Order: sequence, then structure tokens, then C-alpha cells
Amino acid sequence: MNFFRHRHTASLGLPALAALIAIAGCSSADDSASAAVPNPGTKVTELCQNLDKVLPRTVDGRRREDPEPRSALTAGWGSPAIILRCGVERPPKMIDPKVATGDDPKALAGGVDGVDWLMEQQDDGSTRLTTASRRAYVEVTVPGGVDATGVLVDLAASVKKAIPEGIAD
Repeated sequence: MNFFRHRHTASLGLPALAALIAIAGCSSADDSASAAVPNPGTKVTELCQNLDKVLPRTVDGRRREDPEPRSALTAGWGSPAIILRCGVERPPKMIDPKVATGDDPKALAGGVDGVDWLMEQQDDGSTRLTTASRRAYVEVTVPGGVDATGVLVDLAASVKKAIPEGIAD
């Protein structure tokens, strides 16, 4: 259906149409995801920039739509967004012995396709996952109701290719 040929639309006039476009533009911008951009050292920034170049176009069937502000250290997919941040600080739970022994019900360590992760359930229902045993910490936040396994499977090859194994500085 051609919206602009409808008889009632013509009676709106140009000023009303401009106002509708402006309102629509504002509401869509408000829906965009945002992510705090990490501020790592030079070596980690280079690793993160390499990761950005090899990240998949889709994750868990969601198209890449990077958050604001735009940065090679952040990426996003879909809405609600799966958010990746590269070069984050080591999570305090990563050295918590309760996680290693499985005694912390909100944190779990494990691996998917050759990449080790710390998985932490957040109070808002989302899951935060952070790489372990890599030269840069990569954090992925998965919205509540989304299976994190598919997300990690889709990201594993990129992480393995761009972020070497080792201990981050």
C-alpha cells in the first residue's frame, strides 16, 4: 500500500509530515543500545581492534547493530541487544574460589568451543560472560530470556582468532 497516496494523508500537509518524521526519528534513536567503551592499554586495544574486524555479522540469528558511542571496542547484535565489550577489567569473581568450586549460585566457569568463560547471572535477568585465559578480557552481556550458549558458539571462532590464549595484563 502506498501510504502517501491515501486521501487523508494529503490533508496533513508538509509541516505535519515533517513533525511526524522528527518524532519517529527521535523514538528510534531512543531505542538504540548503548555501551560504556573500555579504556585498555595499547596492546589490548590492538587485540580488540583485531577482534572487531573478525566478529560475525549475526549472533544467535541477530544482525549486528553496534551500540553508541561507536567504537572498535564494542559491538552489538539485535534488540534487545547482545553487547560485546573488549578490553574490560578482570571481573573480581574471576579470582573468587567460590566460582572455581561451584559454590556461587550466580557465577559459573566453563568453556564453549575452546574459549573459557566466567558466566554471571545479573539481577535484571541478563547474563554477563567474560573470557578467561585470554590476553584481553572480552565481556558479553546477553539479555534475559536469550540462551547464552548459541551466542558463545557464534563468537568462539572470532575470539580464538583475535585474542590469543594467555593471561591479560
